[in-house]
Amino acid sequence: MDPYGDHRKIISPLDKREITENKAVEKSDVEKTNEAAFVKADDSIAGDPPLVEHLTDLRKQLIKSAIVFIAFFIGVFATVNLWFPIVTRGHELIVLGPMEVVVFYMSISTALAFGLSLPFLCHFIWQFVKPGLNPKEQQFLSLYSPVMFCLFLAGLAFGYFVVNPLSYGFLVSLGAMNFKVMVSAQEYAKFLLMTTMPIGLLFELPIVAMFLAAIGVLTADTLRKVRKWSYLILAVVSALITPPDFVSQLIVLVPMILLYEASIFIVLYMERRNVAVNE
Repeated sequence: MDPYGDHRKIISPLDKREITENKAVEKSDVEKTNEAAFVKADDSIAGDPPLVEHLTDLRKQLIKSAIVFIAFFIGVFATVNLWFPIVTRGHELIVLGPMEVVVFYMSISTALAFGLSLPFLCHFIWQFVKPGLNPKEQQFLSLYSPVMFCLFLAGLAFGYFVVNPLSYGFLVSLGAMNFKVMVSAQEYAKFLLMTTMPIGLLFELPIVAMFLAAIGVLTADTLRKVRKWSYLILAVVSALITPPDFVSQLIVLVPMILLYEASIFIVLYMERRNVAVNE
């Protein structure tokens, strides 16, 4: 074989034209590949602005929430003499130092400001998360947000009008048998918050069950199967969020069990309605 056979080969004009066309095609493919790479890079760069806008929107909602909360806090703190008898229920409280007065006012003012600004805070949170939800989740939250707020208020009212006076009276009478009971303002503020705010959150149990059922995570059969374990968890939670006496724990546990049973019926109703709609 001649090692120089390829160099001695005579190329016709037609072959030269074909080689030129092939090179042009290869060059065009390379240019297209490069262009696609540039487009992809541009797309990746263009993906950054939505993230920046998302964070900017979050910052705006947080700033508005902070402004509303601070405004309510200043208003509540400035009108301390108006709400003080309502909060203390006329109980004789003592202070152990000048700073305890400020701590008491700050604690109660913060709680009241949070409760008053809660509808606005929920609205700001809704404006932030709404673009990232699917239509089903948007419909659920838009319909049941007022219900969530009403349940929270119902929990606060139940804690304030039922749990707090009963547990406070029981504990004070229990201590009065052997001690001269003197309740400090700071301890009363802790006791009041303990018997109201957590109960308000626990009253959201039906809404949580409805939301989990709406996204297909929870069913009525599941709630029935884990009923015993759920009761045990509710008993532990009620013991943790209430004063350490059996009366307070029982007062909180009974409504929680009723709300759990109501959640089963609500989820079952939703399942039957979904079946009827699909049929």
